[in-house]
Amino acid sequence: MQVIILGSGSPLPDPGRAGPSTLIRTAAGDLMFDCGRGVLMRAAAVASGAGALRALFLTHLHSDHITDLNDVFTMRWVTSFAPAPLPVFGPGGTAALLEATEKMLEPDIGYRLAHHGDLGWRPSATMTEVARGVIFEQDSVRVTAAPTDHAPVRPTVGYRIDEGERSVVIAGDTVPCAGLDELCAGADMLVHTAVRRDLIEAIGLPRLTDILDYHSSVTDVALTAARNGVRSVVLTHLVPAPAPGTEQQWIDQARAHFDGEVVLAADLLTLDVTA
Repeated sequence: MQVIILGSGSPLPDPGRAGPSTLIRTAAGDLMFDCGRGVLMRAAAVASGAGALRALFLTHLHSDHITDLNDVFTMRWVTSFAPAPLPVFGPGGTAALLEATEKMLEPDIGYRLAHHGDLGWRPSATMTEVARGVIFEQDSVRVTAAPTDHAPVRPTVGYRIDEGERSVVIAGDTVPCAGLDELCAGADMLVHTAVRRDLIEAIGLPRLTDILDYHSSVTDVALTAARNGVRSVVLTHLVPAPAPGTEQQWIDQARAHFDGEVVLAADLLTLDVTA
């Protein structure tokens, strides 16, 4: 199993960090978790793309995590040579989001159908709204969902991917909570949103400090990992984006509370998961 950070950024546009997205490369195929800004550009750099996805999983419906859903949906369609519905899993509300996305794309769909004689079908997706439990199984790969806490954003979910003896948890945006603990128990790797509380409080802008009550700080992530016996942590969706030369500060903050490996995400970071 491989973990590939397609996008390590946040809602704020950054020339070096695409929007939130993680690709898990498994025996069952490529599994994409969230699809933020620029995700298919990053996927192309690791020889993946919409047509290669076995499934797309959404943690929640905040705009920065779904910005490029329309691109994944469209490119899945126009790069296929036979109908290939996109399997999508997500929290309640995801079906309505997909319906609205398709409606938004109606002019484009019409243009392409009118122009390409060999494209005789519409784009489509198979939609499964999830809350808790095993939601995907193929070969030795199993994906389990559990509710997280990103209130007032509701519902939100995290995911655990198990392949044989290896396991990775995708937390999404959340504060520490029982559902996340459930997913993390004994996991090899936790990929988790992280914000720097100290820097955000120093900036002091209300719209920025507001995010502290529904995101995990670096310390929160470290304590979640330590409490649940996780072996390694990947800090991603970094707010604010680390200034050059300050990366070690993030790692040091986590290591003050967690004895395992700590990695600071960058776009296209690729990690092998070992049991």
